[in-house]
Amino acid sequence: MKKIFITGGGSGIGAATARLFAGRGWAVGLGDVNAAALAATAAALPAGAKTYPIDVRDRDAFAAALADFAGAEGAIDVMMNNAGIAVGGTLAANGWDEIDRVVGINLMGVVNGAKLAHPYLKAARGCLLNISSAAGIYGGPGIGIYAATKFAVRGLTESLDGEWAADGVRVRSLMPSFIDTPLLEAGIAGTNYSVRQTVTAGGLEITPVERVAEAAWAAVHGARLHTPVGKTAKRLAFAARWMPGALRKQMGRRGLAG
Repeated sequence: MKKIFITGGGSGIGAATARLFAGRGWAVGLGDVNAAALAATAAALPAGAKTYPIDVRDRDAFAAALADFAGAEGAIDVMMNNAGIAVGGTLAANGWDEIDRVVGINLMGVVNGAKLAHPYLKAARGCLLNISSAAGIYGGPGIGIYAATKFAVRGLTESLDGEWAADGVRVRSLMPSFIDTPLLEAGIAGTNYSVRQTVTAGGLEITPVERVAEAAWAAVHGARLHTPVGKTAKRLAFAARWMPGALRKQMGRRGLAG
């Protein structure tokens, strides 16, 4: 039986991906800081899941979880670095603790997951799947720190795709736009608004989380390095390549996040 380990597996993209892979016969390992959410996700899966209440910044706990899930065979077919948090607002309005937390989870959590999972992925000749964002395609105003972490995840994905090819490990990323997950409830620094309120007011679409799960399945089994998910992400990818000047002007009028 193939195995997938998903960080941030208690809700949102992680939980939806767990349901899809479990429904197709995979064994699932879930990591999340929210033990109750982990239990709820596992209970909804046909054969349950192994759950690990971990913070992706805690390398020792993360390493122990992966070793336990890999088991005697020492192999994991897919490592999905999904755990992440959202933050909005201008850099001037973001607090230092907030900045450090976003970088620690969104970037270093992915670095930790990649490095710790490498031997298990190599043994399985498997796939590392990193969750970047539409904000990793083009950084808009009001999402500077979030975009910086997602651009970093994009760059790490590209580097590891080259580094790990000789080990038979495929490396992929998803770049979702606005997805219907709890991240949309995050507040925007310096305002009284949530990300969801800002997205809705801007007339932008919110993509169902199940669509990201399907994209995860396609990415793991396909050859594409980066996969934009959702209309906004696809429009950003097109504009960043073919109309960078117009996109820059548009970003001067409003911010977009993923």
